[in-house]
Amino acid sequence: MGKIYAILSGKGGVGKTTTTINLGISLNSLGKEVIIVDTNMTTPNVGLHLGSPIVPVTLNHVMKNEAKIEEAIYEHETGTKIIPSSLSISELKSIDTDKIADIGKKLKKISDHVFLDSAAGLGEESRASIKAADEIIIVTNPEITAVTDALKTIKLAEQMNRKVLGAIVTRYTGKKWEMDLPTVHDMLEVPIIGVIPEDDSVKESHRMKNAVIVTHPKSKAARAYKVTARRILNPEEAKEKNKERQVKEKKKGFFSRLAKSLGL
Repeated sequence: MGKIYAILSGKGGVGKTTTTINLGISLNSLGKEVIIVDTNMTTPNVGLHLGSPIVPVTLNHVMKNEAKIEEAIYEHETGTKIIPSSLSISELKSIDTDKIADIGKKLKKISDHVFLDSAAGLGEESRASIKAADEIIIVTNPEITAVTDALKTIKLAEQMNRKVLGAIVTRYTGKKWEMDLPTVHDMLEVPIIGVIPEDDSVKESHRMKNAVIVTHPKSKAARAYKVTARRILNPEEAKEKNKERQVKEKKKGFFSRLAKSLGL
């Protein structure tokens, strides 16, 4: 029996779909059977990111009982399975998002890991993805608005009795105007399971309509996604990394205060 992860963000534009795709393909490269489902019915992007915006059968057809779930599964060149949603506004009619949970139960029987690329925010589609998931993964940028919205999403997941596995910080540069990682960790109160650096290779992979771990496997972002995927399989590794960051931050704070006291 597999496990379902809902990939969520408090706001749009933080790299949620990019992260979902690259995590899924990374786990597939580790020998895991993976299915990525675009549960962002209103503004679906998985198909667009992978160069297949229009397919004959989508998740919408399944949810309207017009097709079986097996008919909506497509295979990426890496072997990762994809279930896209329709770009057509007309196909949003009569969609019962509660059916996502039932579909998830079926997919767990045929896959090791099911990733739900949810809609951003706290709306109906996000709630349906949370309800369907076994665990939640939060995607955020290291800026106060994104982190604040991510915290709201975490609180909603906790209210719905879902475990939050951790957060992934994307587009990280480490520059002084960004929130530092220990602060993000303290604010969200969940482990940071991945840090994806700002990398032009990600933008180039979007142009090439593929995952960055496929188009630029040696890039900084690709390596970071692969590390993050391994931490999903071994959450204790992420917890240890968070402890290391906290220790480093305390040491840095001590030496900063010491230098200041010495007038340096």
